[in-house]
Amino acid sequence: MFYPEEIIEDVRRKNDIVDVIGASVRLKRSGSNYQGLCPFHNEKTPSFSVNPQRQIFKCFGCGKGGNVLTFVMEYENIGFPEALKFLADRAGVKLPQADYSEAATKSAQERAGLLDMYKKAAIYFHNTLKRPEGAEGYKYLKGRGLSDETIIRFGLGFSPARGTNLYKTFKECGYSPDMIKKTELFSFDEKDGARDKFWNRVMFPILDVNGKVIAFGGRVMGDALPKYLNSNETRIFEKSKNLYAMNISRKTKEDYMLLCEGYMDVIALHQAGFDNAVASLGTSLTPLQANLIARYTKNVYITYDSDGAGVKAALRAIPILKNAGITAKVVNMEPYKDPDEFIKNLGKEEYEKRINNAVPGFFFRVKQTAKAYDFSNPEEKTKFYNEAARMCLEFEDEIERNTHIEAFCREYAVPTESFNKLVNRLAAGIDIDKTLYLSQREPIVRQNQETDKYNKERLECEKLVFTWSSLDKRYAYVLKKYAEVDNFQEGIPRKIAEEQYRRNDNGLKMISPASLINLFETTGEQAFVSELFQADMWEQINDDKVRDKAFADSLCKILLLSSKDMSKQPGLSSEKLKQAMKLKNNIKQINSLVLKELEKLK
Repeated sequence: MFYPEEIIEDVRRKNDIVDVIGASVRLKRSGSNYQGLCPFHNEKTPSFSVNPQRQIFKCFGCGKGGNVLTFVMEYENIGFPEALKFLADRAGVKLPQADYSEAATKSAQERAGLLDMYKKAAIYFHNTLKRPEGAEGYKYLKGRGLSDETIIRFGLGFSPARGTNLYKTFKECGYSPDMIKKTELFSFDEKDGARDKFWNRVMFPILDVNGKVIAFGGRVMGDALPKYLNSNETRIFEKSKNLYAMNISRKTKEDYMLLCEGYMDVIALHQAGFDNAVASLGTSLTPLQANLIARYTKNVYITYDSDGAGVKAALRAIPILKNAGITAKVVNMEPYKDPDEFIKNLGKEEYEKRINNAVPGFFFRVKQTAKAYDFSNPEEKTKFYNEAARMCLEFEDEIERNTHIEAFCREYAVPTESFNKLVNRLAAGIDIDKTLYLSQREPIVRQNQETDKYNKERLECEKLVFTWSSLDKRYAYVLKKYAEVDNFQEGIPRKIAEEQYRRNDNGLKMISPASLINLFETTGEQAFVSELFQADMWEQINDDKVRDKAFADSLCKILLLSSKDMSKQPGLSSEKLKQAMKLKNNIKQINSLVLKELEKLK
């Protein structure tokens, strides 16, 4: 899909990045930037930065970055056309009829094809449940207390013993072998050919928020392992961004959601009348899933299993929900393992009572922490108070923090004044064990690996000259005058230089980093471009002469490293070799010329 560059730029300019991101992320001014907790990974210390001058964002924890379009694509889990339309509607810009490039047409057709295939697969599994070969699956579901109405509502199905029926169904529908392979619903080998990946399993279709089938979960019949098998990720499915039954729960009239661990828990709760239950998909709750919940409610009741694993999962989920602006409470399932067992034994009314008596997330964490200490031992008791005080520090709002401090002191009979002193002392950095916070953070998987492709020393210099030339037109002029496009590293840095030079014929115009980001398709590339414009030494240097010297040195370093690389190229002509050697020998002279040029342009 192709929109003219001027239309994209118009939409981008009319959507201030601070306003757009600030509607979803709590931002605070920090110098010339804004900072907040990253919405894409779990963290306690803000590493997410938004630059209003350059109209870009960057997380220095997980690596995500880009312009306002990139953010909307990542946060809303939508493609570029949808993000552009979202921002156009927000700014009151009417988009023209889009032209579809060949690549865009192919991409849209592939996505539509996968969605159609998954819909057909869901129908196949559901119909199989009603046939003789699906009798075992139907018996299992009825044995779990599900009504026929519930089975139909959730589109439950069955995949019979190992075979190729689904594969044959797709072949009969005329799908190509390449498209069939992209569904990730089959295994292939030279001896047996294609085999259905799901077999002898009750099937749970997974739908996106718009009600389209995007994946499956399968529960095996018998004791075989794995007990539950989930779809691999595909073009239409990322498990970290979706929640089971959110397509139904988002329409609930309740002002809260119930967060479960498994499919059966969700289905049992819906059957009992709780149409606001959802579950993560075979993983711990992710920040993206929390953000998805936050679109529909700010209150969540965690109703995980009551065993040790469920408790640990709840402890992990509470701060993730809090970072998304959600108030979390934990429902006590004991003496039963999960909501499914609880509902079967005690019914809906008792479950409602448990919801009403749910423990706030803060106190759930405190109570679980207390179990690790011997309160008859004064030293152990003191350690517990210290840990509880650290938890209180996580509340940034003073009123909220004081409210929780007072509640804690009442619950554990601690003098409020003494405990307040402890909290204040820890806040001042005395005796604070910073590794505690680090150990509680979930591992961060960097989303952007682009930097691994480049020479790091050269890349740092490229960052500086790109960033500063977007802030001062003198640097933009000098950069174009003394550096050729080929002096930059092949790949994204060279493409950035090429585009800057193309847009800036006379070298006296500063180019917007946010507009350059639109040149790149993948969010990984866009994050890397954002990183190229994050050389914030600018704000640390107030002296113009020192700044000019840093720019000249960085530019000359790029030229020097470029000449060295050029001289090493195999089959280099004698003329090119002379150019490389001349450039290398004249670096000091070029440095002096650059400084004089910058002084003259003031």
